[in-house]
Amino acid sequence: MTQTYIGAIDQGTTSTRFIVFDRDGHIVSVAQKEHEQIFPHPGWVEHDPAEIWAATQEVIEKALAQKGLKPSQLAAVGITNQRETTVVWDRKTGKAVANALVWQDTRVDPLVRDLARDGGPDRFRAKTGLPLASYFSGLKLKWVLDNTPGLRERAARGEIAFGTIDSWLVWNLTGGASHLTDVTNASRTQLMDLETLEWDAGLLEAFTIPASVLPRIASSSEVYAEATGVLAGVKIAGILGDQQAALVGQACFRPGEVKNTYGTGCFMLMNTGEQITHSTAGLLTTVAYRFGAQKPCYALEGSVAITGALVQWLRDNLGLIKSSGEVESLARTVEDNGDVYFVPAFSGLYAPYWRADARGIVAGLTRYARAGHFARAALEATAYQTRDVAEAMQADSGISIKELRADGGMVGNELLMQFQADMLGIGVVRPEVSETTALGAAYAAGLAVGVWPGIEDLHAHWKADKRWTPAMDQAQRGALYASWKKAVGRSFDWAI
Repeated sequence: MTQTYIGAIDQGTTSTRFIVFDRDGHIVSVAQKEHEQIFPHPGWVEHDPAEIWAATQEVIEKALAQKGLKPSQLAAVGITNQRETTVVWDRKTGKAVANALVWQDTRVDPLVRDLARDGGPDRFRAKTGLPLASYFSGLKLKWVLDNTPGLRERAARGEIAFGTIDSWLVWNLTGGASHLTDVTNASRTQLMDLETLEWDAGLLEAFTIPASVLPRIASSSEVYAEATGVLAGVKIAGILGDQQAALVGQACFRPGEVKNTYGTGCFMLMNTGEQITHSTAGLLTTVAYRFGAQKPCYALEGSVAITGALVQWLRDNLGLIKSSGEVESLARTVEDNGDVYFVPAFSGLYAPYWRADARGIVAGLTRYARAGHFARAALEATAYQTRDVAEAMQADSGISIKELRADGGMVGNELLMQFQADMLGIGVVRPEVSETTALGAAYAAGLAVGVWPGIEDLHAHWKADKRWTPAMDQAQRGALYASWKKAVGRSFDWAI
């Protein structure tokens, strides 16, 4: 049989990758390129959509060239993307009207407060599964429409298109022929009804969003269109927001299965099956995936804004390390955190706190503290925040988490993975294929074109690479976590 390949575009917060997988889910080739992080004002985070599209084309060409592959050898391509990042563009020229507002951007905080005055922060939670927060796309879109001269008038004339990064890529990959998104990305706009999976007229009115700018909502796995240009003739057949893609890539298809992705931020998802589980403990309810015409599956999600980004901050802002990979060796120069705690609330605190007024702090400093303690505290902050989310998830679902499947860029840090197991008191497992986000997008595309007949085949591909088991006694675990919670409390009420 001729070898079948599936391509995956993985467009993340800091870089874009194209990965080619074979039928067994193994990586055949990969190319990656970083893009600029733009910070015009405190709390503002932007990307250049044109730079992202150029990088996407470049990495596709490079990954194919590595193995001498042609686009025609790809059975399909899937897309996974940073989710809430918002792009607005001109339908005629295909050019963005402004930089993309990144999911971390907090400029819409005043809009959040305005909307929360009537009904509180959970005003739209029953319909969307989401609290009012700067995180989601709907208010970012409103801000662009309100603050770009003449844009609302142009939108009313049908000249303007909105999308998250998946929509932007599909538009460009098809030469402007397709304007669509999938249910997972749509569920992060705060404009879609979780039950109907359609844009909601009441939400559009509340956010003052004209329906004319919105993409069509499709499933996560179906043949949407054929690409032109760099992937000419290849079927675009899968779209998943990055964290849902990792859930699929980790083969978490059974209710109660949990994955955590350690990247710029941390994102823990628990599959809740076809049941919509509304959170009372500070989590998000989101669409996990919808394959073809099947019923959608849902998830509880805990989103942590800053984890790997804290390591980058130590590198870029403080110069404590020259590369992110050096943080583990620096942390190992000390035996413990020296009672130093980082609360990286650079953009406020997300789940389970949802405190936009929080800001980053370092607590417990004495003259004893040195660089190794800073490095260790930065890694431990990731594990503490993950425990915060895990406890909320168990409270909401009534399910005791037995094992955590871990993926993302930080899972190569064995000091962190062991501390994570210690802090949770359960096993942490790293999969054989660590690029689970891209793999999930490839799975979605492959399911749509019959490369894999069903999810049972995907279950068979998943294999563990390494497991970490708890080695810390309960008393020490409790003492460390209590100090973390104290530090978190100190970060509140900073930004009013």
